[in-house]
Amino acid sequence: MLRLDARAQAFALTWLAYAGFYLCRKNLSVMMPALSASEGFSTDLLARVVFCYSVAYSLGQFSMGVLADRIGPRRVATAGMLVSALANLGLAFTGGPAAFLVLQTINGFAQACGWPALVKMISGWFPPRERGTALSWWCTNYVFGAFLATMFATFAISGPLLAAWGWRRGTLFPAVVLAVVAVFFSRFAPAAGPLETAEQPAASRWNQLREVVSDPAIQTIALAYFFIKFTRYAFLFWLPLYMVQRLGYSQADAGYTSSAFELVGFTGVLAAGYLSDRVFESRRYPVGCLMLAGLSIACLIHPALSAQGWWGNLLGISLIGALVFGPDTLMGGAATQDLAARHAAASAAGFVNCVGSSGQLLSPLIVAFVVKYWGWDSVFHTFVVMAALGSLALATRWSWTRDKLPPEIEWQQA
Repeated sequence: MLRLDARAQAFALTWLAYAGFYLCRKNLSVMMPALSASEGFSTDLLARVVFCYSVAYSLGQFSMGVLADRIGPRRVATAGMLVSALANLGLAFTGGPAAFLVLQTINGFAQACGWPALVKMISGWFPPRERGTALSWWCTNYVFGAFLATMFATFAISGPLLAAWGWRRGTLFPAVVLAVVAVFFSRFAPAAGPLETAEQPAASRWNQLREVVSDPAIQTIALAYFFIKFTRYAFLFWLPLYMVQRLGYSQADAGYTSSAFELVGFTGVLAAGYLSDRVFESRRYPVGCLMLAGLSIACLIHPALSAQGWWGNLLGISLIGALVFGPDTLMGGAATQDLAARHAAASAAGFVNCVGSSGQLLSPLIVAFVVKYWGWDSVFHTFVVMAALGSLALATRWSWTRDKLPPEIEWQQA
């Protein structure tokens, strides 16, 4: 009989590890206002830094997933955390534009180790009949992880410790904490769960990939995921700078206020899963469609809300967070798993995330361009279009259901 404590330990440690990755991912957005003010980094330069990070992160997803399958997910996740910590530690002792470009590129590859390795680990501890609910709770790691990372980086930069270091504290302290998490995870995380899946021959894997890429239903999710990740990562990286430059917030106020994006985003994650299972009978497309339509409206009215003061801005950011994270976790997680046969689930997840990451890749360049020529309010108009296009893509399959789901693999008790 599977011991509950072993599965709970696996859940807790993999949750902590992926949340920990955000310590050295989200801190860049908090540092942006300080880099702009004290180091003279332009919006274009910051966009290039985010772009280099995003290219490395996107390219690393497939390669790190393959590596996790070959040498073990725990090793890959641990190595990713340590390399990310070292890259951020290096930033604390440098500071020029070239160093930021190089070290954030390395950081992007290291951060790409997290998702494929840790998803592989946690999936091995839950049978298919439980995995949808379990992973919806598990996916709160990147919502709360981003929130806690934002709060921690803001405190690190604005707090009393090592005040003379200025913005460099925003890389130093998160790097130290992530390194501690990596050592703790490597020491105590279970190597693998009791669920075994049969290996497919190499030729079959290529056939599976072609099947996934040519599946119209998965193509629809991938297209919508492009628009979702464009919007989510634009907020993840640019929200504090928007509040400083457009709304006149202090760096500390911008950092703390922007954390509401992730904090309230947690409610959207659970709402999306509950609505799809309980109200729409496990149909994911309608929920994603409606939430993205709501996101389009929220982005449209946000400039007017933010003009009403701090509470208006907080309300708008909170609403946007819930409406972004809900479809993000639903479409990238449960919806993709519903569509793919069990032996092709990883290929489907990789394809959807690859297409989505191209949206993440373009977002800093488009945001910087729009801000430069039309101002911050126009950025929200861009989000209106992106969310509306994602909603329309999912609306084309509103009533779609899989006639026959793949059979479940039997749970092998440990």
